[in-house]
Amino acid sequence: MDWRKSSRSGNNGGHCVEVAVVRGRDCGVANKVDEEFVVLVRDSKNPGREPQVFTVAEWDAFLDGVSKREFDSARLIEDFTAPVL
Repeated sequence: MDWRKSSRSGNNGGHCVEVAVVRGRDCGVANKVDEEFVVLVRDSKNPGREPQVFTVAEWDAFLDGVSKREFDSARLIEDFTAPVL
């Protein structure tokens, strides 16, 4: 399996998120086996742990949210501290 990490990870002591793509039938997750491909995500510090598994649509939706800055810390904190109506 070809694990990749962002070129922006730099030399940060191995604190990286890595991704790989596999066929759904090979991912070992029952509700993902019918997917043609899935995206695996893991912490490079713990490569032996089971990765998180996302469909291509889920991964694309996440990347879209990142590009729209939906996960910036300031926005997350604002949403967390906003009063519940």
